[in-house]
Amino acid sequence: MQSLLNKKIILGISGGIAAYKTPELARQLMQEGASIQVVMTEAATQFVTPVTMQALTGNPVYLSQWDSTIPNNMAHIELSRSADAIVIAPASADLMAKLSLGLADDLLSTLCLARDCSLLLAPAMNKQMWEHAATQRSVERLNKDGVTLLGPASGFQACGEVGMGRMLEPYEIAEQVIAFFQKKTLAGKKVLITAGPTFEAIDPVRGITNHSSGKMGFAIARAAVEAGAQVHLIAGPCDLPTPLEATGKITRSNVRSAKEMYAATLNVSDCDIFFAVAAVADWGIAKPAKEKIKRQGKAAPSIEFIANPDILLDVAKTVKMKGGKPYPYCVGFAAESTDLEAHATEKRLRKGIPMVVGNIGPETFGSDLNQLLVIDESGSKKITKAEKLQLARQLIQLVAKKI
Repeated sequence: MQSLLNKKIILGISGGIAAYKTPELARQLMQEGASIQVVMTEAATQFVTPVTMQALTGNPVYLSQWDSTIPNNMAHIELSRSADAIVIAPASADLMAKLSLGLADDLLSTLCLARDCSLLLAPAMNKQMWEHAATQRSVERLNKDGVTLLGPASGFQACGEVGMGRMLEPYEIAEQVIAFFQKKTLAGKKVLITAGPTFEAIDPVRGITNHSSGKMGFAIARAAVEAGAQVHLIAGPCDLPTPLEATGKITRSNVRSAKEMYAATLNVSDCDIFFAVAAVADWGIAKPAKEKIKRQGKAAPSIEFIANPDILLDVAKTVKMKGGKPYPYCVGFAAESTDLEAHATEKRLRKGIPMVVGNIGPETFGSDLNQLLVIDESGSKKITKAEKLQLARQLIQLVAKKI
């Protein structure tokens, strides 16, 4: 799946050591289907060469506002008119100051002032430069002008200091550029998501779990952030990075057992939509051993099970009506080995929720692909097999219409 297919992006580069990351950013944007046109400041050429960027993108790199290869000699006009967005990475303190004041004394700044498309900046500078009152005034003005800032992050800087001002990594910028182009159908909404498996301890070493990788739940979390929502992701034990973490629009709580997930979920007091994606163990161990259970001949240890709390059922009991719609809107998930539609339909009715999503086929566990069966009051609908992120985006748009 190419999330930026047919998008034309001007990739601006200003002078800063973080420019060494920009070739990788260009590569990632192109892998997502974007066409990249690079525009560099003179200072940027001290950190990465135009030859490198031309070789990577397959397009000539523009440096001067007086470039005679443009038929009408107006590069600042011609380049922006066909672009879907201008992304500048790195965006130096100097460039941000100029753009915030409407100053234009080179091709990149003039291009931004004359643009007919959106502008996204990935700031990169020393922490003192970022924290300086003048830079913060620039940030405030740019925000008011509708410019989108991607970062910065806090971390180790080239100067040897540690603090805010570090440019986001290329994959983080690419993810946010992709998110920028998604429909903001959940703007202003709060979304709660459980994802991954749970682990029920037998003793300090062993436990009972399942094959859930968390990929579907994490994909839904990313799609919800892309759609403009504020997301709280409650994750069972799974080794996945928090999606779009650098946006500040997602909070992650890590849990281990079903009881921990129940407590974390019910502790969230307010949300508009609840996606119960996690594969929560129905049964826990009544009395986990405090020490490792040793093998004693061929006799198997006796393990007593106890029912775990039903997270989705108890959240559904808190639902109230708001504007004629359930609040929160609860979406359950069902993973079945047989009779998916029958079992998922029964689950929806038993828990009193408006929608259940079934995973079609056990082979979807751990895979990047999935196929969904959506069941609500109107019946059932299959969503064609695709990458989980693509399915998550379709599901988010479907739920957005419901609420």
